[in-house]
Amino acid sequence: MKITYYGQSCFAIETKGKTILTDPFITHNELAKDIDVDSIQADYIAVSHGHQDHIADLESIAKRTGAKVITSFEIHSWANKLGIENTHPMNTGGKWEFDFGTIMCVNAVHSSSFPDGSYAGPAMGFVIWNEEGCVYFAGDTALTMDMKLIPMLCPPLDVAILPIGDNFTMDVKQAVLASDFVGCKRIIGCHYDTFGFIKIDKEAAKKAFDDAGKALILLDIGESI
Repeated sequence: MKITYYGQSCFAIETKGKTILTDPFITHNELAKDIDVDSIQADYIAVSHGHQDHIADLESIAKRTGAKVITSFEIHSWANKLGIENTHPMNTGGKWEFDFGTIMCVNAVHSSSFPDGSYAGPAMGFVIWNEEGCVYFAGDTALTMDMKLIPMLCPPLDVAILPIGDNFTMDVKQAVLASDFVGCKRIIGCHYDTFGFIKIDKEAAKKAFDDAGKALILLDIGESI
């Protein structure tokens, strides 16, 4: 698997010849100003919840690429009204076999609404796996004991993508605990630095994971691993 970071919570996960894009928010992110959004390709777009900093580029990318949007039933219905017809609705606890592998929707403790304030369904995270590996994309979430279910229900994680910016989500200390809960020692951080509310000390964050015997990977925008 190849994972590329496009800022905030937007990643491209390339596996088995397919690209799954998560939470597309690029054109309104000043930190991602050097990314050409029209050059980003996607076969699937996994959307964790309805907040603007997770769906701002959904319509343009989905219509340009024809990618299938995997998301809650409420966001699926909203996307259909925008003319995005290639969607697959899911809900927390469900899983589905796609041509790249399996996605399971897991709980995320967070609010979810559309830009007009209407309800956007449950906030979710996604566990994505196939024979190439297993990735947990947590979405926006607080620390929750439900994370302990992931090792019971899914293959062992190769990497977990966790929010670390505090204020709206977990902070670094809670993310270290989350990595214990999901049984993963390699963490990619997200949802930090984009706005004033979520600025972090990167070196202190890395040290907190180092001290716990784990690795925190903070990718530059546009960087891949």
